[in-house]
Amino acid sequence: MQITTLILSQLLHNEDYTRKVFPYIKDEYFDNPVDCAIYRVIRHYLETYNKRPTQEVLRIELDKAKGIPEEVFKQCKTLIENLVEGESQEIDWLTHTTETWCKDRAIYNGLVKSLAIAQGKDKNHDQGEIVRILEDAISVSFDAHIGHDYFEDFNERFEFYHKVENRLPFDIDILNKITKGGLPNKILMLWMGGVGIGKTATMCHQAAAYLMMGKNVLYITLEMSEEMIAQRIDANLLDTDLDTLLELPKSIYDQKVARARSKTPGQLIIKEYPTAGANVNHFRHLLHELRFKKKFKPDVIFIDYLNICSSARVKMSQHIGMYTYVQFITQEVRGFAKECDVPVVSATQLNREGFVSSDPGMEHTAESFGTAATADLMLVMVVNDELAALNQLMIKQIKNRLGDIHKDTKFIVGRDLNKMRLYNVEAAERLDNNGPLMDRMIPPDKKKILESFT
Repeated sequence: MQITTLILSQLLHNEDYTRKVFPYIKDEYFDNPVDCAIYRVIRHYLETYNKRPTQEVLRIELDKAKGIPEEVFKQCKTLIENLVEGESQEIDWLTHTTETWCKDRAIYNGLVKSLAIAQGKDKNHDQGEIVRILEDAISVSFDAHIGHDYFEDFNERFEFYHKVENRLPFDIDILNKITKGGLPNKILMLWMGGVGIGKTATMCHQAAAYLMMGKNVLYITLEMSEEMIAQRIDANLLDTDLDTLLELPKSIYDQKVARARSKTPGQLIIKEYPTAGANVNHFRHLLHELRFKKKFKPDVIFIDYLNICSSARVKMSQHIGMYTYVQFITQEVRGFAKECDVPVVSATQLNREGFVSSDPGMEHTAESFGTAATADLMLVMVVNDELAALNQLMIKQIKNRLGDIHKDTKFIVGRDLNKMRLYNVEAAERLDNNGPLMDRMIPPDKKKILESFT
């Protein structure tokens, strides 16, 4: 008996089998038009009545089906007579055999689609989607998990409560405090600020810090060139002002780079794309290339920055406004973080009202409020003249799924723009929500500065 005949027969006669495998079988897996036609009739009946058809019902439903060529129709009638119950088979074997068949068919179809794209026969998809098509095919599996049973799964829930989650720590104490130890995998963190506030400088500092922790860092830039991003990270890691960096002799520069390299086993890859010229499909392809060409798998991904990516699902048009378009991009990037099982760090802009506000909030997110609704951690950066003179930056939490947003809502960190660095400041220079305590902690000469943000 052919595997397709066995599958169709079991779908008619085996309730347990049908419930296990039906959600994963697709029409396109059947290359024989007769098998495909019968499966479509079975599928339509299952979806309509939520139960399996009998052979007699299958004959009647086939008669009602439209668009089946006469020769295929005759062969379908013959095949239905052969779909007898037969001997019972071990359910685990049946499930495993069907899963293997689905995987094989998905891979074959993926190769056919990819070849059509590569040869230019498929005009609806670009070559950047080939990797996604093949990865989707390879990842086909029967996921038996159908949800968390509150009473049955209490032991697993207890273990989850006490599981130590791997997190990527910051090198700034207050950021570790508000995130309970750093960034977990599968989340999207966003820095928000006005033009020229230092979002790229902050991400470059963060990338340099993770590199020195021994992590593999991927920095995707759609705004600056690869060399400009590398220059900012040079200033941070080589402890050299940006202006001085340009004047360093080659021998000194080589020594500084070698010293930095000796301190970490991590790698940093910087990849440039045209503004608005790349989406998550391009990023997936990049990861594929890095994995096979350099054996590189990132521990964290930076995307500089969110709003100038393109969407993989929709194109900008008069029917798709900027609000919806940017929301699509944000959702795709967050999904990309989950797919890659790493934290993704990016940035977004303040709108014009937020740019001039001393206390910007979620409502000041540029272009799409959907950005704030999707992100897991969102921190807004604010600087006034007084803070700039003190080389300080105020950060405000506006979205935090990792900790309590009502604690340490606003705080101050030091920054050195010449060396693209952030650093810890004394507790007396931070903001929090403790009222009178802050009056005792903040020196009078600093109090006036901080009050402008509260």
